[in-house]
Amino acid sequence: MQNNASKVIYILTIQLDEANQSYFDHLRDRHFPSERNYLKAHLTLFHQLPDTGHTFEILRNIAKNQFDMEVVGLMHLGAGVAFKIMSTALQELHAHLSQVFAAVLIPQDKQGFRPHITVQNKVTPAASKELLSQLEKTFEPFTVRATGLDLWIYQGGPWQHQETFDFL
Repeated sequence: MQNNASKVIYILTIQLDEANQSYFDHLRDRHFPSERNYLKAHLTLFHQLPDTGHTFEILRNIAKNQFDMEVVGLMHLGAGVAFKIMSTALQELHAHLSQVFAAVLIPQDKQGFRPHITVQNKVTPAASKELLSQLEKTFEPFTVRATGLDLWIYQGGPWQHQETFDFL
């Protein structure tokens, strides 16, 4: 239970189709340091949204059809590896929500949006370069489906699922 001095921090992610979620989770389980791997693979839209009824009202009223996103390549994160995602529909959704939440976005969420799914982080640069090289040998672009939004409560490391907002 939260005390009055602390506030709830919500994180908003894209919900992926089941098969691709399993694929990315498997990679994350294999390559993310186990002591730090307490999350499933995810594509973050916003790192902090306010704990208000307005936030929930906006998310519940998004009438968006499911859409495809292209996994177009790999990204070296310095201490990890991620899959780079491209999608006009995703960029439009992010731009729309950025406008709606503009007054309350933290600096991190006001930066340019570079959608990705991290499968390794918090490792040495050598280990991340090794995984990047390994994955690049067999990588071919593929499509994943965005099926909704997931809202999470940040708990100082782990996240607690709060609610899913399914797309049509």
